Amino acid sequence: MQLWVGLGNPGPQYAMHRHNAGFMAVDAIAELHGFDPPKKRFLGWTSEGRIGGTKLLLLKPATFMNDSGQSIGEAMRFYKLAPEDVTLFYDELDLAPFRVKVKRGGGTAGHNGLRSTVAHIGEAFRRVRVGIGHPGHKDKVTGHVLGNFARVELDPLTDMLGAIAAEAEWLAQGDDVRFMSEIARRLQQD
Repeated sequence: MQLWVGLGNPGPQYAMHRHNAGFMAVDAIAELHGFDPPKKRFLGWTSEGRIGGTKLLLLKPATFMNDSGQSIGEAMRFYKLAPEDVTLFYDELDLAPFRVKVKRGGGTAGHNGLRSTVAHIGEAFRRVRVGIGHPGHKDKVTGHVLGNFARVELDPLTDMLGAIAAEAEWLAQGDDVRFMSEIARRLQQD
């Protein structure tokens, strides 16, 4: 079993924030792959399902971004999972909008959801970084991250989320490079 976690903030007022890109990604995966309806568990919402032969638990922590690791840690302990079994989907400032990159380990780059996750489970989890772009100046970062996607960004956002969901089987199989290349191909990125 793998645990795939989308980071975000709960509540309809945050639904379209760039900071909720992780929530959006796991929602797209659940919808496309016919996961079970969400249940309230582990201080969040979970959906169970399969992609190919891999059993997955999708988790959206309801703890707000700064305490995401608490929810992730509870789910991991319940299922006796290792950090290597966890994949985190989250918004990445230092990646061009609608680019998707995967890596294992690393720092937190000031991302409070990552900081909380590392504090609770260590650094060995897989990271799916969903690009939201940098606003250009550090004084504008908070407003950018906690702002809604602009109307002109909705089509590229929908295309990217669809590509993540459609190519999720590669991720489930552990082929991170193929996952990234198939998404780039779908979105015609280099």
